[in-house]
Amino acid sequence: MNFTVGFKPLLGDAHSMDNLEKQLICPICLEMFSKPVVILPCQHNLCRKCANDVFQASNPLWQSRGSTTVSSGGRFRCPSCRHEVVLDRHGVYGLQRNLLVENIIDIYKQESSRPLHSKAEQHLMCEEHEEEKINIYCLSCEVPTCSLCKVFGAHKDCEVAPLPTIYKRQKSELSDGIAMLVAGNDRVQAVITQMEEVCQTIEDNSRRQKQLLNQRFESLCAVLEERKGELLQALAREQEEKLQRVRGLIRQYGDHLEASSKLVESAIQSMEEPQMALYLQQAKELINKVGAMSKVELAGRPEPGYESMEQFTVSVEHVAEMLRTIDFQPGASGEEEDEEVALDGDEGSAGPEEERPDGP
Repeated sequence: MNFTVGFKPLLGDAHSMDNLEKQLICPICLEMFSKPVVILPCQHNLCRKCANDVFQASNPLWQSRGSTTVSSGGRFRCPSCRHEVVLDRHGVYGLQRNLLVENIIDIYKQESSRPLHSKAEQHLMCEEHEEEKINIYCLSCEVPTCSLCKVFGAHKDCEVAPLPTIYKRQKSELSDGIAMLVAGNDRVQAVITQMEEVCQTIEDNSRRQKQLLNQRFESLCAVLEERKGELLQALAREQEEKLQRVRGLIRQYGDHLEASSKLVESAIQSMEEPQMALYLQQAKELINKVGAMSKVELAGRPEPGYESMEQFTVSVEHVAEMLRTIDFQPGASGEEEDEEVALDGDEGSAGPEEERPDGP
């Protein structure tokens, strides 16, 4: 069905009235505001009924004003700017009515009712019956048509309904669809907000676990440094003990060598004495001293291998291999102290210091 548009002459101020009417249309029902309310703080307007429909769709568990149980309020997003509106326990009925807009609507309706200032009516005209207005709706073909098309034309066997009835019905369906779409957008926004919170939580938890990981490895390094210091002290003590013993033996052998050298020197000088009587007076004593000196038993020398320090060798291969196996434990709490307990147990085990043989 093709149709054209027929116009009556426009008045001089019709364009201004059109612009004013566009400012007075509710974005939900696409009708002129009815009891408009201000959505704070964005200052956009909605019909109170439309605002309540959007609010109820976004808060299905919110109890109405007639309920005996006091509700805790709710929230929804402005369909014009998506700003979140938080309501108190009164719900939409707690929003301020926009009396200024109501007054403007009243003035507009009064001006529109005047013939001299009313907007020229426009009607869709049937193309087949040029003088007939489009005033009915064909339910079978789902197109608007005129009465003559129903009586004589292509829609004579079709089921029809008054155009205003279908107009109101489809506008109501579109309004309900818009409300559902707005509510769906609110749910999507809620999911987005929730996932953003999840991202923030992931960052916070990762930061906390990084700090714990650094603390654990710093504790492990501290234990290694402490154990290294203990083993170095044990090695230093063993070194000092052996050096003292050997140096004592060196002093003892040195004293014996010095005394023996002096006795040899005295004996040589005595042998150079030309007087036999004088020589014999000293010879007996020298012979006894030489004999006694030659029989002196010195302290034993260090046994073979005494200088070795191989008993202080530390095997770290198995420890290094164990360190390489350190990994995260799924499900383990970050506050557990199992690692510290294990490290404390390792410190109590026998080390190279305890295993070394006693020195002579």
